[in-house]
Amino acid sequence: MKRNVERKNKRSTMMKVSKKIIAVLGAAFLLGACSQPTTSTKPQKESKLNIMTTFFPMYDFTRNIVGDEGEVSLLIGAGTEPHEYDPTAKDIAKISQSDALVYDNENMETWVPTVMKSLTDSKVKEIKATKDMELLPIEDEHEHEGEEHHDEHEHEFDPHVWLSPKKAKLLVEKITAQLSEAFPEKASAFKTNAQAYLEKLSQLDNEYTTALKDAKQKNFVTQHTAFRYLATDYGLNQVGIAGISPEAEPSPARLAELTKYIKENEIRYIYFEENASEKIAKTLATETGVVLEVLNPLESLTKEEMDKGDDYISVMKENLQALLKTTTVAGKEIKPEH
Repeated sequence: MKRNVERKNKRSTMMKVSKKIIAVLGAAFLLGACSQPTTSTKPQKESKLNIMTTFFPMYDFTRNIVGDEGEVSLLIGAGTEPHEYDPTAKDIAKISQSDALVYDNENMETWVPTVMKSLTDSKVKEIKATKDMELLPIEDEHEHEGEEHHDEHEHEFDPHVWLSPKKAKLLVEKITAQLSEAFPEKASAFKTNAQAYLEKLSQLDNEYTTALKDAKQKNFVTQHTAFRYLATDYGLNQVGIAGISPEAEPSPARLAELTKYIKENEIRYIYFEENASEKIAKTLATETGVVLEVLNPLESLTKEEMDKGDDYISVMKENLQALLKTTTVAGKEIKPEH
């Protein structure tokens, strides 16, 4: 009965998301029509491709594949949470004027199927990075008293494939294959560019394999359970912890629960998706003895990170160094919190 209710709620949620998107489609087509050029001043064969990508990993992978063969744009800008994003009419108009849209999968960008179906007169190529890949089902997460559930976009499968360097190579290969099929005249350049980038990703994969193969502590605790593909591929175990946020202090009751759980499991580090405020870090350190570290899910880099040239590889190297603080020190098996 509970499962039926969950399915009904999920269908209801998806209908609300679809209706919200459909409501802006009319405006999107008006914007697209107004911005379409009436004449072309450049022969078609000389023009570069216009490739739209959804969020940062898709953007970074695609720009390394496309190189000088096109302009690659990022739809979901710096600091925007992809899980909570819905395209505006202006965004849909941008997509409709692109040659291709590269995205992760409909479990991440839940709005893509609705938007692509609406572009009936458009020649936009749909490039799905996880095409034909077997995704992991979403694990149940336990909510605690006082914890709010903000994400109205429900996921059936875990979309965070890119957080494993090993899987990132597969994503690049699949994007390359689909772009090459869609634009055969540029296939040779795409494959050459991709091969150079895949060599860099292989080096990153080797760094992770070497550093984590003899981990003394295979369990790591994270506030954002996005790292299951990484954990699976490198012999680790992700343990999610709920009712804790980088922006808000836990309630006294939750703090008491955390203190007991952390001490019972001898947890030294908890990983957040962003830097916690100094006040929260100090409170947790004082009360529980735990240290807060960052594991970046790469869903959206900040403007500062993008301005200084951070990319997928550099951030994943930082993530590895953060993980090593846990994996290099022996400890007891960390049990999930109940």
